[in-house]
Amino acid sequence: MSDHFKALASDVLQNNTKTFVQIAKGELEKAQSSVVGDLDSRQQAIDNLVKPVRESLDKLDAKIQDLEKARTGAYASLVEQVRSLAETQNYLHAETGKLVQALRSPIVRGRWGEVQLRRVVELAGMVDHCDFIEQQTLTTDEGRVRPDLIVSLPGGKTIVIDSKTPLNAYLEALEAPDEDSRISRLRQHAMQVRSHIEELSRKGYWAQFPTTPEFVVLFLPGEVFFSAALERDPLLIEFGADRKVILATPTTLIALLRAVAYGWNQEKLAQNELAVRQLGAELYKRLSDMGGHFSSLGRSLNACVNAFNKVAGNIETRVFVTARKFSELGAGAMGVDIRPLDQVDQITRDIQAPELLPEMSENAAREIEEQRNDRT
Repeated sequence: MSDHFKALASDVLQNNTKTFVQIAKGELEKAQSSVVGDLDSRQQAIDNLVKPVRESLDKLDAKIQDLEKARTGAYASLVEQVRSLAETQNYLHAETGKLVQALRSPIVRGRWGEVQLRRVVELAGMVDHCDFIEQQTLTTDEGRVRPDLIVSLPGGKTIVIDSKTPLNAYLEALEAPDEDSRISRLRQHAMQVRSHIEELSRKGYWAQFPTTPEFVVLFLPGEVFFSAALERDPLLIEFGADRKVILATPTTLIALLRAVAYGWNQEKLAQNELAVRQLGAELYKRLSDMGGHFSSLGRSLNACVNAFNKVAGNIETRVFVTARKFSELGAGAMGVDIRPLDQVDQITRDIQAPELLPEMSENAAREIEEQRNDRT
């Protein structure tokens, strides 16, 4: 019985195991099918998510490649521009060196100052008016002096301008190796400007030109020269004013000369106004003369009318009366009668305007003569 029970238990166990295996295998197959389907759907979803990112990355890579190409071209152009800039800088450095060397010559420096002065006069509009006289030499107790510019003012007045170009110390300051040397050279530059002020003050140009005010204008051909000197010597303006020397740069001198040009324009307008008044008075006089001639012409026309009427009356009363008797005697032309003559009853109009009367012409003539005498 025990053996029978063991056999029976073994069969049951085998059947259960077999059934379990079959059930497990079926469930596993279902699970595997479900997992495979789920993986496919998940893979599709992932592909859908990754696809836009991949496309964006592709576009970004294309843009990066384009930017790299553009950067390469721009870098090559920048290298060329830097090379050209370096060449230009070297050229400017060489030319600046030549200019500095040239300006160290007093003759070249003085000529450059005169050119700058003429340019300022042109910008101020004084050339067209011819209100300046360049390089006039005068003889004084100090010897022969020569101002660079004499500006003519309305009313016969003048302003003397002398151009100075103190550049030695200033150019040395630009080439100074350190700050202390630069400051020392700029102090020397200010002292050179002071020296020019004292020199112009001793010349006393205002004593040689009685029509000029008691000062002379010292022209510095650059704003930087004046500012550099004033930086080291703040009392430079007062120093010049005490010695009747006024410092001027291109900007301030242009303003001064334009004020002079404005004065000349006003003077011209005043002269034109006087000329217009004289022309008006002359026209007024001629109109008055014409009025006298009209009056004379009217009187002559009236005399002609009176003479015509007298002749017409004489013909009517003496000639036509005798001529009509031929017709009564049958000696006249058939159907032809002598018609009476019409007299002229209209006379000329008397001139009433006072401007056209002869006595007004005499008054206008006297007024014109008085204006001419006043102008003389």
